[in-house]
Amino acid sequence: MSKVTVVGAGNVGATCANVLAVNEVANEVCLIDIKEGLAEGKAMDIMQTAQLMGFDTVVKGVTNDYSQTADSDVVVVTSGLPRKPGMTREELIGVNAGIVKSVVSSVLKYSPNAILVIVSNPMDTMAYLTLHALGLPRNRVIGMGGALDSARLKYFLSQALKCNANDVDGFVIGGHGDTTMIPLTSYVTYKGIPVTEFLSKEEIEQVVKSTMVGGATLTGLLGTSAWMAPGAAASSVCEAIIKDQKKMIPCSAALDGEYGMKDITIGVPCIIGRNGIEKIIEVKLAPEEQEKLINSEAAVRKTTATLKELNVL
Repeated sequence: MSKVTVVGAGNVGATCANVLAVNEVANEVCLIDIKEGLAEGKAMDIMQTAQLMGFDTVVKGVTNDYSQTADSDVVVVTSGLPRKPGMTREELIGVNAGIVKSVVSSVLKYSPNAILVIVSNPMDTMAYLTLHALGLPRNRVIGMGGALDSARLKYFLSQALKCNANDVDGFVIGGHGDTTMIPLTSYVTYKGIPVTEFLSKEEIEQVVKSTMVGGATLTGLLGTSAWMAPGAAASSVCEAIIKDQKKMIPCSAALDGEYGMKDITIGVPCIIGRNGIEKIIEVKLAPEEQEKLINSEAAVRKTTATLKELNVL
């Protein structure tokens, strides 16, 4: 029997729970929220699609009763204030740090061995907070951002190539932010062939720009943060853990010397399996990519330093 808890029944959390159920990632999904009746209603709505979609996963919703999350293998934390138009992820830190710290403490009380997938923004900083405030081993705290940013990169690549997104590959490292993420164009391929064989330098640069503002673009169109791709990205990380898939997924991970960095949580390629982050992959970076990673590191450290300034950590 496997169980995933999703904290926060907003758009991202509910979408994550729905994808987990439809794909039968776990036997049970617990959706929990502080707002009375919200998680129950969304769980019921999802369960009423079970016969239509043909899945057997049981989704239950609860209001602020963390005892119902007991014995979860994975806990996805989506709770926090969503980003509004014109708001940066960094501006969210004051409010969301307190929420995430409280939520993680509550879930660990009933699931002390759970792997934690952090979605709340600013995500790299919230992953750092989760790791250090609770004294957890680094393999058990995973920031979801790279999985989402890489999916967006593949979407924009497929649009430029006019091909199926499943035929392209590539990934994004660095901070999960509009100016800090780094789409690694040197590793982008179309059916295994370097994308430079198909797209001009200008076209590739446009793909990179579109990827980096992918979240902000959707926020402008929707009036709030996106939820379909973020929810599905979180579910994909859960699936790699529950099914011990040993997948290489770019995630925000705590580094201890990798890429020349320590005491930071930032996006890098990771092998994700039953024990969470089972290995961090160090890829060779082009000089300009290395320079971008150094700049991204500085930006992430600056945001993370706010935790101590606010006395949250």
